[in-house]
Amino acid sequence: MVASPGSPRVLVVQHDPDTGAGWFGEWLDEAGLSLEVCRPYAGEALPPFPSYDAAVVLGGAMAPTDDERCPWLPVVRQRMREAVDAVTPLLGICLGAQLLALACGGTVRRGVNGPELGVLDIELHPAAAADALFARMPPTAPVVQWHWEEIVSVPPDATVLAGSALYANQVFRVGGRAWGVQGHPEVTGHIAQAWAREEGPLVLAAGRDPRELVAEVREHEPALAGTWRPVADAFAQLVHDQVAAFPAH
Repeated sequence: MVASPGSPRVLVVQHDPDTGAGWFGEWLDEAGLSLEVCRPYAGEALPPFPSYDAAVVLGGAMAPTDDERCPWLPVVRQRMREAVDAVTPLLGICLGAQLLALACGGTVRRGVNGPELGVLDIELHPAAAADALFARMPPTAPVVQWHWEEIVSVPPDATVLAGSALYANQVFRVGGRAWGVQGHPEVTGHIAQAWAREEGPLVLAAGRDPRELVAEVREHEPALAGTWRPVADAFAQLVHDQVAAFPAH
C-alpha cells in the first residue's frame, strides 16, 4: 500500500540532518500513511501533535534536556504530553523516548553504565504479549543501540515492555497509544555511517571502532528489518483503525 492524498497524516519530528525516519518511514509509507517531516532545528515551527493522526519523534545527538542549545526541545516535550492526553498515536525513538519519559513524569540522566552501541538484544517482558505494537515481537529481539543517556524511571502510569542487560527501560507504553523505544528500529546502514562520521571520536572513546560499528549494522540489516517491520505495520494499523473510528482529522 502506498500513501494517497487522503491517507492518515503522521507528523515526523526530526532533530538533526543525519537522523531521518529511515526504514520506519519507508514502512509507514508503504502501510498507507502520509508522513510530514518537521525540522525544528532548521527553524520550522512545531504544530500541535493532536492536529495529526499520529506522530513520530526521532532521535538526535543532543540530550533530552539540552534546552539552551536546542530551544525547541521544551516545545517537543509539551507537544508529546498533549498527544498522550489526546490519545493521539505517538512513537518516540531514542531521544524521542527520553523526551516522552520526561514529558510524562519520568527521569533521564547520562547512562551510568556507559553508552550502548551496536546491534544488541533487548528482552521482552510478559506485558508485551498483550501490547498493540509488540505482541508479535520475539522474546529476545535485536535492535540498533546508539545512546549515551538512560531512562532512569518511566512515567508513573507507564508499562515497561522490554529491557536490556545494561538498561532496564528499553521499551515502554504510556496510556494506550504512546510508546517509547530506546533503540533505533529505523536505522539503516547509511544512517549509521553518517553517525559514525559525525560521532567518530565519541564512539572511539567508548571503545568501539566506528567502521566496525557500521559494518555490524549492515550485517544485521535483514534480521533487524524482519524484527521491526511488524512493529511499524502494527503502528500503521492502529492509526488506520483510530482514523476509521474517529474520522475527525
